Amino acid sequence: MAGNSFGSIFRVTTFGESHGPMMGAVIDGCPAGLFVDLEFIQQQLDKRKPGQSLLTTQRKESDCPEIISGVFEGKTTGAPLAALFRNEDQRSQDYNALVAKYRPSHSDFSYDAKYGSRDHRGGGRSSARETVARVFAGAIAQMLLKNVGIMVQGYVSQVGNIKLQKSWTDLNLQMTWQNSVHCPDPETAAAMQVLIEKVREEGDTLGGVVTAVIQGCPAGLGEPVFDRLHADLGKAMLSINAVKGFEYGSGFSGASMKGSEHNDPFIKSMDQIQTSKNDSGGIQGGISNGMPIYFNVAFKPVATLMKKQMTVTQQGETTEIEGKGRHDPCVLPRAVAIVEAMAAITIADHWLRNRTARI
Repeated sequence: MAGNSFGSIFRVTTFGESHGPMMGAVIDGCPAGLFVDLEFIQQQLDKRKPGQSLLTTQRKESDCPEIISGVFEGKTTGAPLAALFRNEDQRSQDYNALVAKYRPSHSDFSYDAKYGSRDHRGGGRSSARETVARVFAGAIAQMLLKNVGIMVQGYVSQVGNIKLQKSWTDLNLQMTWQNSVHCPDPETAAAMQVLIEKVREEGDTLGGVVTAVIQGCPAGLGEPVFDRLHADLGKAMLSINAVKGFEYGSGFSGASMKGSEHNDPFIKSMDQIQTSKNDSGGIQGGISNGMPIYFNVAFKPVATLMKKQMTVTQQGETTEIEGKGRHDPCVLPRAVAIVEAMAAITIADHWLRNRTARI
């Protein structure tokens, strides 16, 4: 199975299956001498882990990393940094009825088509359980970025048909983690929570949008052709389970503007060249321009429903299927930490690449 690594210099490889003994991450290319803040790492992992509220799956995992390589006396050594996460609360029997049935909108059929077999226990490698390794790697990337003044912040901006009607510039992003939905606007968060609880009781699920902002990113990150910064951010986000769309800056709304409306005029402010607005989303020509980078990530509704659906067996016979076990009615609250992690990994990789761009 190819495609388990992401990044060029700051390169992250993940391994493990949802119902296997453990998950893991290996980070190659992390510079030596970085202080490893274990408390910060655990804080990031706790934002993603299951069972954190009634709005998420009640699977219980401590998600405490066992760092087995790449750290000595509290600092990175420059060697591959490896961490393990023991799977502690699998209930594989919940998936016994799925051995010969294809779950709608899951990877079951496509995995069978590609590999000739699949792990029916929670999807195996395709499970969102894999993202625990990404969040660990993202926490390391965030510590690296913090040293150079770059900060990544995400929040839930939409759940179902409830959409936050404020720009990130009008929000106090420190409020994001003050509620279980992880939306920085308390009134909107309360409405989102009511909707998630209602849909969960119906045995149904919801999708939504996570918005992320990268501040302090210097001008000059990104490559001008295939490895454009926004292209790599898009790949990072679209690699996350359940993601169906990515837009940065003005996004699709820019398609309805005139050039005279959309262009970002340059100005000089506080002895620095900036733009008077930021419809470009902090990236021009595939390279950061020093303005804040902001983007939206659209998540589909969770595919596992606690109600009957029609499907087929591996032999093509029509049958019914109904979800059992513990599943998220909406992935958005847990997805914020994953979006932050993948954004940090992408920026850390390009920051390290940029150090070799010129003498």
